[in-house]
Amino acid sequence: MASHRRPKQPSRTRVTVLTTAAAAAVALSSQAANAAPSEKPSKDEVKAKVDKLYEEAEQATEKYNGAKEKQEKLQKEISTIQDNVARGQEELNELRDGLGSMASAQYRSGGIDPSLQLFLSADPDDYLDKASTLDQLSGQQVEALKKIQDKQRDLAQQRSEATEKLEDLASTRTELGKKKKEVQGKLSSAQKLLNTLTAQEKAALQKEEQRSTRSSERQVLSGKSTPASGRAAAAFAAAQSKIGTPYVYGATGPSSFDCSGLTSWAYAQAGVGIPRTSEAQTGAGTRISSMSQLQVGDLVFFFNDLHHVGLYAGNGQVLHAPRTGTVVRYESMSTIGGPFMFGVRV
Repeated sequence: MASHRRPKQPSRTRVTVLTTAAAAAVALSSQAANAAPSEKPSKDEVKAKVDKLYEEAEQATEKYNGAKEKQEKLQKEISTIQDNVARGQEELNELRDGLGSMASAQYRSGGIDPSLQLFLSADPDDYLDKASTLDQLSGQQVEALKKIQDKQRDLAQQRSEATEKLEDLASTRTELGKKKKEVQGKLSSAQKLLNTLTAQEKAALQKEEQRSTRSSERQVLSGKSTPASGRAAAAFAAAQSKIGTPYVYGATGPSSFDCSGLTSWAYAQAGVGIPRTSEAQTGAGTRISSMSQLQVGDLVFFFNDLHHVGLYAGNGQVLHAPRTGTVVRYESMSTIGGPFMFGVRV
């Protein structure tokens, strides 16, 4: 006789889990169906984001420039110290040779003085403070030993200084690498955003920039501003000769520039050395607080942290290297993207 078994019923817990999962799936499906498709950012929205990234990249660029300048300065200082140490060691060796010659002469004439023998076999510093020892030496021997002592102390100090600068250099190189990576990251993000634009949108942005540049050129040509000085005129003329030259972060010319690279290069052509970074250039001359008092060739600074600088071109315009993707050009000071802070007359 066949047995009749009751079918196994699913547990209540399993039913609850399956029901909940099914409900969640239905809800997600409903949300996906009703969700509006993500909208592509407009050309102007992309431009605003890209401009912000370029501003942040320029901030990092000026920090990079400062670290690079410090690195170069430290390398020169270390090289100078190492040269001095090498020369000092040669002088020390000559002094020791001279003292050895005195000892040899003493030996040939009847034996070496026990006190001098002590000096030759150990560090003179251990004995120079002992008056009884000095009393047994000739004046010439004492003078030679004092010279050796002074030279040893001088070399020890220079070696210590070189060690400190080498440690500083290692730290500066690390900072330089971080800033370079930061700049490259910002520029890469900006490029990715630009790549979301269509060819027509990119062309439209380019036309807008070209119109703005032409307008600034007309403003400069129609203005009657005079240069602040002969050197300011020479610096401005040098910068004008580089109109159309591409912006490259960290570049100081002559085939590419960043903002402070252009201004420092321009004044160098006028025979005037000014610091490398925009922040340091604020101390290159007399500060001009009012825009109405600016003259052609004055340095003009923008943004609260002073990370952008250009040359005043007259009639409210600036000649500068704006950012990656652009060239040295004229631009209205009102469209830089950050507030005008002050000018500096070199």
